[in-house]
Amino acid sequence: MLELPFVEITEKGEAHVKSGHPWIFDAEVTSVSGNPENGDLVNAFSKKNRFLGTGYYNSNSKIRVRIISRNANDKFDDDFYKRRVRYALEYRFTVMGNDIRASRLIFGEADSFPGLTVDLFYDVLVVQTLCLGTEKVKDIIIEAICDILKEKGIDIRAVYERCDVKVRELEGLEQFKAYWRPELFPSHEDGGHVIITENSLKFDVDYINGQKTGYFLDQKYNRAAVAKIARGRKVLDCFTHTGAFALCCAAGGAESVTAVDISSLAIEQTKKNARLNGLDGKMSYLCEDVFKLLTDLSSSGKGSYDLIILDPPAFTKSSSTVRDAYRGYKDINLRAMKALPRGGYLATCSCSHFMGNELFRKMLIDASHDAGVSLRLIEARAQAPDHPILMNVPETDYLKFYLFQVV
Repeated sequence: MLELPFVEITEKGEAHVKSGHPWIFDAEVTSVSGNPENGDLVNAFSKKNRFLGTGYYNSNSKIRVRIISRNANDKFDDDFYKRRVRYALEYRFTVMGNDIRASRLIFGEADSFPGLTVDLFYDVLVVQTLCLGTEKVKDIIIEAICDILKEKGIDIRAVYERCDVKVRELEGLEQFKAYWRPELFPSHEDGGHVIITENSLKFDVDYINGQKTGYFLDQKYNRAAVAKIARGRKVLDCFTHTGAFALCCAAGGAESVTAVDISSLAIEQTKKNARLNGLDGKMSYLCEDVFKLLTDLSSSGKGSYDLIILDPPAFTKSSSTVRDAYRGYKDINLRAMKALPRGGYLATCSCSHFMGNELFRKMLIDASHDAGVSLRLIEARAQAPDHPILMNVPETDYLKFYLFQVV
């Protein structure tokens, strides 16, 4: 075992770590020895001096230690991180196949890289680092990703860091956006845009100014599932963002597709993507508040649409606001159910971990009761497999997606 500073943790913390969860919270740490600096590796021990794992230490964070290894014989050199990267990428090549060029290559704790997100958009990597310890070794990780992708025939043209999120400040990190080592990628200048292909459609990704890393990859197969039932239907895609659900439905043979978003920039991006695919003539657009639109439809527009898609942003990002989120999710789902005719279809989802699956299902049942309808379940789905779920780490299981017929 490497000689490292160490922490001793409570029995509750020990049970949490032994269950397979990688986080040790500040309240679970009873003592710290060896004066570790924030971002350093430390060993974690139980009160009975049992080794539990090695992880990144940060006294600024409520998550005091983020475990990266439970093997006492690991050496945390370049080869350690390169092996981890290869393991993560081999998994993606296996589960994503031909879809690898638009996929998430690293999904934080699910790949034992705390706080790290790496998305591949054709030949551009977009990186977001939210953990100080990971920040210190990110160059090793990014270099390994580029090298392994090159082995697989994928030459990276640019690497962009989207570290412009406030949660970094909780780790003692500054926010920023910038190209990573641009001198290594002389052709990286592209205005921050790259074209990807998803479900046989082209999408323009604004990886500098778009939300999160520029595009939401986790819904790719859920979009395909909705497209299967869109043929011949009048579709309303709410919170359209970049128009991905809407375009899949239009390409799938929908009679009509209306894309709605309160953001004019989102509508313009959706129009751009529609033109890329020659689908602009099959689409209409509304820059409008979804809640107001659904209210109007539920009171006077029943039958205007027979397939409604609800893909809202997360209504809650903490356990303290779950009650308010419940009301928000119920509100939009209730209005959509009232707006649909009998036999219509509803695709609905939540991307908030804190809105758990059991609670989300309860909300849907409550909404259907108040709407006076029943829901016939067609499919219950989750995020795409490039966003892997670790069964003992609930935080990795965040996307709930349901497809219903309203009867």
